[in-house]
Amino acid sequence: MCWIVLNILAAMDASPQVHTPAASARRPVDEVALDRAVQRLMQANQAPWLHAEVARRMADRLAIVKARPAVVLDWAAQLGGGRAALQAAYASLGGRPDIRSVEPRSSADPKAVDAPSWWSPSRWRRTPAALAPSQVCAGSAQLIWSNMALQAESDPSATIAQWHRALAVDGFLMFSTLGPGSLPELRSLYAAQSWGSPMAPLVDMHDLGDMLVAAGFADPVMDQELISLTWPTAEAALAELRTLGANVDPLRFPGLRTPRWKSRLMAALDEVGQRSPGGRVTLTFEIAYGHAFRPPARARVAPEARVDLADFRAMTREPRR
Repeated sequence: MCWIVLNILAAMDASPQVHTPAASARRPVDEVALDRAVQRLMQANQAPWLHAEVARRMADRLAIVKARPAVVLDWAAQLGGGRAALQAAYASLGGRPDIRSVEPRSSADPKAVDAPSWWSPSRWRRTPAALAPSQVCAGSAQLIWSNMALQAESDPSATIAQWHRALAVDGFLMFSTLGPGSLPELRSLYAAQSWGSPMAPLVDMHDLGDMLVAAGFADPVMDQELISLTWPTAEAALAELRTLGANVDPLRFPGLRTPRWKSRLMAALDEVGQRSPGGRVTLTFEIAYGHAFRPPARARVAPEARVDLADFRAMTREPRR
């Protein structure tokens, strides 16, 4: 089992005045490999341990949201594995929101890889009422919660736009995702051995803040946390890494790796572990957290302005006092 040995927090307020978008909204990933990896994780017996731990930490932040939502959308609930933490947090806060699951990827989709049989326990775990993003009514939720799922999207800006549409005016968004500072030890090892990239690029939290602003969110706040996990052996570390996903970088080694290469990788990881405190294999993960509100819509001054009907109704209501 892994141990948490380090917890460092750094905060950054994303100013609403910053409107410079990220250089590219889409991540350079192999989308077929990404979809296959996500389907494999969704069919696992449980969400990754790291996802559950991050969900617990994110749930601790719900106390800052003074409004008690009537409807909460748990976005990519099966992958995030945070339902228990979310329910426990609201139970302690005295709230009983209607928590609904939204699944951007459904294992019932025809493109699903290795869909489980009807008798598989992984089918029993699914929430029957899970919605696809297209089934979510605009402005239907007061809180959107997305735990460790944004890194599974090739176009995070499109997902953020879906969140904005689903939130009611003054609704709140909370999400977590892996940041680009993840696995520096593994990236350094691959570079030293000329093995290419061990992972696809992840989105920087500053770019995520820009995407939130571009989508229409207000007062976005991004912060990051570094969590270092340790394992007694390289074999244990690699086994847990597999529960977190796969290398979907388009520039990764194109062929199959050999058992000899795997032995070299484990030997290199064990050597890194021997240089670490306690002699354990240590890998670091950057966790980025995001929070933002959906403000009332404002019509842009232009010769012709197009406003969504729901936004127009919100704009014409009596202003808040």
